[in-house]
Amino acid sequence: MLASSHVSSGAQDVKVSQAQRYRTMAVTTRLTWKEEKSLQQLLGNVSLRLLYKSRVHGDSPENMLRKCALQGSTITVIYFHNSQQDCILGYLTVIDYDFIKPKVFFYSSFEKDETSKTKAACLNTTQKITDEELAFYSSDNKIFSVIPKNSRLFIHDVLRERLGLNLYGNFKYSEWEVFRLEGIKDVAGYVRKRTRATERRNELLEDLRAYKPYADLVSEIRILLLGPVGSGKSSFFNSVKSVFQGHVTRQAAVGADLTSITELYRVYPIKDGEDGKSLSFMLCDSMGLDEKKGAGLCLDDIPYILKGCIPDRYQFSPHKPVTPSHPTFITSLSLKERIHCVAYVLDINSISNLSSNMVAKLKQVHKEVLNCGIAHVALLTKVNNYDEVLQDDLLNMNKSMTSKTQVMNIQRMLNIPISNILMVENYASELTLNPLKDVLILSVLKQMLRAADDFLQDLP
Repeated sequence: MLASSHVSSGAQDVKVSQAQRYRTMAVTTRLTWKEEKSLQQLLGNVSLRLLYKSRVHGDSPENMLRKCALQGSTITVIYFHNSQQDCILGYLTVIDYDFIKPKVFFYSSFEKDETSKTKAACLNTTQKITDEELAFYSSDNKIFSVIPKNSRLFIHDVLRERLGLNLYGNFKYSEWEVFRLEGIKDVAGYVRKRTRATERRNELLEDLRAYKPYADLVSEIRILLLGPVGSGKSSFFNSVKSVFQGHVTRQAAVGADLTSITELYRVYPIKDGEDGKSLSFMLCDSMGLDEKKGAGLCLDDIPYILKGCIPDRYQFSPHKPVTPSHPTFITSLSLKERIHCVAYVLDINSISNLSSNMVAKLKQVHKEVLNCGIAHVALLTKVNNYDEVLQDDLLNMNKSMTSKTQVMNIQRMLNIPISNILMVENYASELTLNPLKDVLILSVLKQMLRAADDFLQDLP
């Protein structure tokens, strides 16, 4: 009896020591740095504070409820794995809740493929709570899951049905963690807007992929980007290409030098995906305008650019404008080589500081554009509050933005209709795409193509 009692006491000591070790060990998340950054961006650049880790605090839902109740908005991350890959699932609740009626706004999945890229799938869902059940509706208003009100289980059926992940089969459960979201006031509003932005981005992508110039007069629209040095012309091309490629790219060289980084005239086709077909529009990048005499793009080159006389990769010279005697000068002109829309690219933060020389150059360029009858828009870049530019429906520009001083200054300077003064925030130092930014980039591109169609329709 004494020996048996001693053994029992020893086993208890071992259990106590293990529990103490778990309580005192440093609790760190299983998320990689890249996965954590992806989640933070998905939820509005929030901070994630680890509240609960099942491998440390136990798998009991009751323990999690006691530790995480009334902590505000949280996200529960569930880890699964099989022999080929790991899978991470996110389950978001966005209220100070009592864990009886949680509001679930979306589910997301992150999988590591063979290239170790992180992929996200986000559901656009709303919730309808009755006395008997919690029903989730998809965007087409069809019920895809009904959950008993008092259920405290994780909803794998929904994840399998909506994200195509069969977690009951090959995948094995590893552990789960609960994080508190910090640093954002309206997580629900942000998630809802971001989800809507993802849908709107996909709609715009489909529209632009299917776009054909008016009456098939040309096979591809040519949009010329003109503006001062450092205004973001090349960055806009990089941003457009990034959205269609599905990841951030930087094909065109950009920089913050006082002199133009772009010295070649470039005609960039836009492809749908890495190996996709070329779409029905091109972006033409030119040397930047400089306020100093004898620097930047030579104004004598402008008429030849507009008429399509200058070939791709032509080397600009501020002191020596192109002439018809140049060996690469294009003499056999047709409508397809011409510029169909000009975008005046301007840094929105520098408009009020433009020198009189720069304003005079812009007006001279605009006069040439008008003489050629070419469609034109103004593109204001480096808009910090880009998420406020469009209304909540992501279709029209906010009236508060159209009344900004910078917009009115451009309208008076170049006599451009306010409807043709567009705003955008290019991709600069980001490593991943943002659907809100994508919507703005694609929206201004679509507006440029509409302007180009007006030009084609007005041809004699």
